[in-house]
Amino acid sequence: MNTLDQKIQQKLLNTFEPTVLDVQNESHMHSGTATDSHYKVIIVSRVFEGQRLITRHRSVNQCLAQELEGPVHALAIHTYTEDEWEAQQGRVPLSPNCMGGSKSDKS
Repeated sequence: MNTLDQKIQQKLLNTFEPTVLDVQNESHMHSGTATDSHYKVIIVSRVFEGQRLITRHRSVNQCLAQELEGPVHALAIHTYTEDEWEAQQGRVPLSPNCMGGSKSDKS
């Protein structure tokens, strides 16, 4: 785990006190040079009880605002309450490979 991964993880731990937290650096899935710029976070927290999905995502974006203004280019966010996580049986959607915008098929 690199320094940016650790910083993201620590901020999320401090803000959401999750029972499950998985910070995945998915930069290797980017079509260009692999830099620490593409992340996926999976967070299970009591904080999300009664919150709409958009509210949860906004709170994660706010927590990581500094990183999103700088090194982090893409952030996949998966937020769950404990009951939702149990119903999901710990499964989250797979992230697609990044096409890098200009590399996508424009035909």
